[in-house]
Formats: sequence, C-alpha cells, structure tokens
Amino acid sequence: MDPKALLDRFLGPNAAAGAGDLAQRARGALGGNAGMLAGGAAAGGLLALLLGSKKVRKIAGGAVGYGGAAALGALAYRAWQGWQQGAPATTAAPAQPQAPLALPAPPPAFAATTPEFQLGLVRAMAGAAMADGHVDATERETIFGHVDRLGLDAEAKGFVFDLLQRPPSLEDIAAGASTQEQAAEIYLAARLAIDPDHPAERAWLQALAHRLRLPDGLAAHLDGQASQVLGQP
Repeated sequence: MDPKALLDRFLGPNAAAGAGDLAQRARGALGGNAGMLAGGAAAGGLLALLLGSKKVRKIAGGAVGYGGAAALGALAYRAWQGWQQGAPATTAAPAQPQAPLALPAPPPAFAATTPEFQLGLVRAMAGAAMADGHVDATERETIFGHVDRLGLDAEAKGFVFDLLQRPPSLEDIAAGASTQEQAAEIYLAARLAIDPDHPAERAWLQALAHRLRLPDGLAAHLDGQASQVLGQP
C-alpha cells in the first residue's frame, strides 16, 4: 500500500495531480476565490464520499483539496506560530474578503512524510466524517461501490473498507501522532473535514483535542485557521 497515494485520494483528485508547486496552489486556493472553495463534494476524493450525502463541505474543493498534504502542513504550522507568539485565536471567518493568506513553508516537523503519519491523517479525516454516525449500512454499500472503482490496490482498499466497517477510535487516531506538531496537524485534518454544527461533532473534536494532549489554546488557534479557510461564520 502507498500511504501517500491513499492520503491524496482522501484529499481529492487535485491533490494527487502532482503538477506545479503545492504550496503556491494552496496560497491561491486561500486567496478568497469562492469558486475554488465552493467546489463541494463533486471535486473531492474519498472524504467527499463520506460527507456527500450529509451536506456539501467546502473542504473537498478548498485549500487542502488543491494543496494536498503540503497545504495541510503549512496551515497547521501557521496556527502553531500564532499560538506560540501568543496572538489571539480567531474563531470566525472575516466579514470582508481577505488578501491571500501568506502560508509559511512548513518545517520538517510539519511534513507528512512517514507512512504511519500519513495513515494517521487519513484516520483523522475518516473519523471526523463519521463522528455523528450518519453513515448507515446503505450509504456504506454505496461508498464501497465507489471505492471498488477507484483502482486502489488490495491493501489500500482493505484499509478503507475497514475504516468504513469500524470507524477509527480516538485512541487509534491519536496514536498516529508521535510529536506535538503531528498532533496539531492531525487535529486540523479532522477539523477541516467537518464544520462542527452537530453536538456529536463538537464533542468528538473536544475529545480528540484532549486525547492528542494539545496544549492550552492550541486547539482554538487550529479551529480559527480552519474557520478562515472554510469561510465559516
């Protein structure tokens, strides 16, 4: 199994394209282009399949969909910097369009390079997508059919089917982080997958932050970064 390819499949087809500079494409996607950000499930990958029958999510055509894992690391690093500098956490999207967000080049600590961590990001997104229990048996069968047609190898397909049959626990997800920086990126991946408008989703994210042992205030910065990217009020 190629964990990087599977992560790209979750983030969307544009993440797997491999053309051009990922960080530059991420900056473009973050520059207030509503068309890009509103791509919805039609533009997304496996994550969009998990979310599609529930509601259209901006993540599928948004910054992570266009920038892939590189953008995810840069966004987590940006929130991390704000937290370290003691800046107030912004928990809502700005009322007026912003200039493009300047994404710093993430240091190696925020680069999703190890197979174990890449699979951890996949588990985080899948767990968040199913946090409110909306994927029933019928929807699961539909998703199985889509996954069968994606051309994944047998091991990757088995990994996805196992996620659908047994959504990852908080312990499973948190185990993917071996550093505090990786914990921040895993939390951000989960937060970008959903807009927590359901009590079960909010409780799940709070429990994940606790399980990841995020320092005081860091989760708020990561939430604010996600709100900015997704244009949430």
